[in-house]
Amino acid sequence: MNFPTAYKQIIERMDAVDPVVYGKNRNYLDGAVTYLSPYISRGVISTKQVFESILNKGFKLYEIEKFVQELAWRDYWQQIWKHRGADINNDFRNKQEKVSKEGIPINITNGNTGIAAIDKGIHQLYETGYMHNHLRMYLASTACNVAECHWKLPAQWMYYHLLDADWASNALSWQWVCGANAHKLYYANQENINRFCNTDQKNTFLDFETEQLRSIPIPNELENTFTPNLACNLPTTDTIELDPLKDTLIYNFYNLDPNWRSELKNVNRVLLLEPSVFEQYPVSQKSIDFMIEL
Repeated sequence: MNFPTAYKQIIERMDAVDPVVYGKNRNYLDGAVTYLSPYISRGVISTKQVFESILNKGFKLYEIEKFVQELAWRDYWQQIWKHRGADINNDFRNKQEKVSKEGIPINITNGNTGIAAIDKGIHQLYETGYMHNHLRMYLASTACNVAECHWKLPAQWMYYHLLDADWASNALSWQWVCGANAHKLYYANQENINRFCNTDQKNTFLDFETEQLRSIPIPNELENTFTPNLACNLPTTDTIELDPLKDTLIYNFYNLDPNWRSELKNVNRVLLLEPSVFEQYPVSQKSIDFMIEL
């Protein structure tokens, strides 16, 4: 997949969404996902804008319930972050179970776990900045519930590489998988992965019944962990000269909406990249470049 940065192409992608088909097969790797998440995360388009574009096509709410739910989840996570702030950076509701180490398995970052669908997804993440939502859950289950790593560093690693980097959705979804933001842990076994990823692997360290996965020892493939270097290189700029007689609009990593206050023609428009923010929530060069192009 590719992610164009021209606004016209982004709107065309939004207009091409079929929410009914999405609701039927979005969980499959070859399903009708929208590829809109990078643009929503960067604030180029909003969930409200996407929702209204669907309603304008004449769909009834009962026909598109699953699609609307996914938009609502994204807004819900954002509202929690807005309300609770840095609380989401720690175990949110419950202490994560089964944590035996920090860091992230080396074979996950190398895309060499031996689980074909997960490994392919990791390499695709590095190449494109995108990973299917179901694969994100499979990977989080493997890193946290099977490898017994604390969720935060693996979640930061994924956020770092995603073009749709959204810390609220990312952090709270990882915690949902590992039980820190839910009542139970989510486990993905090989059968489930095969079903949704069109693979036919057997005899892997995930080839057990779901309940059995809760008690297996940490597989050798996931034993060795490390702390990745998530360096963030912000672009430099010459001194900015602002006209003090004009209003100033401040854009940031989460707000790049080209139509924001578009009625104001004679204003200062500034993209503000605060080093302190990116020190806490670093993103990759690919993500920085995508933001700048947008």
